Amino acid sequence: MSMINWNEYRQRISAGITEIAKSSPDIVRGYRTIANARAKEGALDAKTRELVALAVAVTVRCDGCIAVHVDLAKKNGATAEEITDALGVAVMVNAGAALIFSTRTLDAFHALPSDAPAAKP
Repeated sequence: MSMINWNEYRQRISAGITEIAKSSPDIVRGYRTIANARAKEGALDAKTRELVALAVAVTVRCDGCIAVHVDLAKKNGATAEEITDALGVAVMVNAGAALIFSTRTLDAFHALPSDAPAAKP
């Protein structure tokens, strides 16, 4: 059983983008220019680009991106195992980012004057 109806969600996203395009055609046209440039074959094949897109989608927590790119990944031959492997990279990078920003938090703490009074709750 799916958490959400991803096929319906993709259709709703498409309808929403169509609505945005009516009011702001340049915004949607600009996005499509970027998306079409990314779709061209380069050093990465289409399946690999979609696996990267899924890892990024998880990292930025974009359900719409997940809905679109999981469909494209599957259409480009990605298997569940390949998708899971890409998602493992997203988990690792997110954990690493949390660790790195934890060091920034300690740095901010240590930058406070040592004689600063403690805040009262």
